[in-house]
Amino acid sequence: MKKMSFAGILFLFCFQCWGQSTKVDYTDHLKIIDYWLDAQRDFDKLPGLSVAIVQDQNIIFQKGYGFADVEKKSPMKPESICSICSISKLFTSVAVMQLWEKGSLRLDDSLTALLPEYKINQQFIESVPITVRSMLTHSSGLTRDVGDGWNEPNFNFITTEDLKKTVLNLETLYPSSTYFQYSNFAMSLLGEIVASKSGVSYKNYIEENILKPLQLGNTHPYLPENLWRGEMATGYGALNRQGERKMMPFFKTNALTPAAGFSSNVIDLAKFASWQLKLLSNTNAGVLKPSTLKEMQRIQWTSSDKKLTWGLGFNIQYQPSGLTTIGHDGSCPGYVSSVMIDPKKKLGVTLMINAQGVNIYKYSNQIFSILNKEIAGDTTTKNTDLAMYEGRYDNYTFGGEVIVVPFKGKLIMFNVPSDSPASAITEYKYVKKDTFRKIQEDDKTLGQELIFERDENGKIKNTRSFNFKMNKIN
Repeated sequence: MKKMSFAGILFLFCFQCWGQSTKVDYTDHLKIIDYWLDAQRDFDKLPGLSVAIVQDQNIIFQKGYGFADVEKKSPMKPESICSICSISKLFTSVAVMQLWEKGSLRLDDSLTALLPEYKINQQFIESVPITVRSMLTHSSGLTRDVGDGWNEPNFNFITTEDLKKTVLNLETLYPSSTYFQYSNFAMSLLGEIVASKSGVSYKNYIEENILKPLQLGNTHPYLPENLWRGEMATGYGALNRQGERKMMPFFKTNALTPAAGFSSNVIDLAKFASWQLKLLSNTNAGVLKPSTLKEMQRIQWTSSDKKLTWGLGFNIQYQPSGLTTIGHDGSCPGYVSSVMIDPKKKLGVTLMINAQGVNIYKYSNQIFSILNKEIAGDTTTKNTDLAMYEGRYDNYTFGGEVIVVPFKGKLIMFNVPSDSPASAITEYKYVKKDTFRKIQEDDKTLGQELIFERDENGKIKNTRSFNFKMNKIN
């Protein structure tokens, strides 16, 4: 196992390599990510956060921040299990496509043909049939949810038996294949199709045909009640006006499991991301054929304004920066999560937060932005130790903290809290001992000085730009 460290906290892990990883060295980028996540968790008042980052077949960063259980003061770890809610849909989608590969079903098979006992009233006579494809792309015209499972205090999700009875009174919202309507209900029906066509229960099929082959030992098609408030992190609600978060109770998703009932940790989802990257390189990694995953991650549905694109189970996001990420997020009572890959750079990011009221994409998108941030190195300082300047500096008079990090022979600086640290990085060139100058973005000329001052013991005590000083936070 390869181990590297910075400030005693960064660990790089490698699991069994399934292919050749790229050669980009992200060590300094990971420093920025680590400082930002540590600070942003505090400023956003999150109980806990865990993250894992993969570079092709290697986990290059994994860490937990804060608490898995606030009352017990148990730390959040990369191994901490959380509800992954709608990320469950990816495993259901993979199961459907396995059956498609075997010829057990077709993407244009109708719901009526596959599940005749689920008779839903199609109120639009002009509608085409509800199909497997339209359910995978959330364009089936079916309602988002059935039952009252999302309501407190008990989150009583509908059972499969009651689901069959409930659908008799349901009507479609729209003509099929006409509008996008995110539907947990549709994905639950796909889970029923998996069970019907495979001849085994949905949970057994997932465990035997996906989780075991991919060696995802901490991923389950259920929430493990025996691990709750232990190895499974405790979930908390959104911040109220007093800045507090209420603990959420344990819940069982029942018939909603194919849409929102899985649990996992960031390490397992990182492996799941690496499996995707391996398949996309045309290497047979098992579970699915490479061409099948490519078809799943190809755009199958686009909204009329072109702002929403969806594959077969996968969400496809185009960022203003030109970055394309593919994956899914999850949001359940007490938890938010995401697993996303950048196929072009062969990067994957998975995050879990045991709280609600949080925009998970603020975190995942910024991690990708930092990893893709191009900062030229400075070889003239190769014999100069810049580590002494690294750390947090007090700027609470005007905004918060300033983070200073050595980066390939220069210093970079950014503020926290920040929703977009990648776009607010300032670079400084070493001039002489304790003195740096700002590198202008447009023409790379040198601007104002950044001077570090020392105490009587020779340790850095503050930094000064113009006449403004910021004390180092120890």
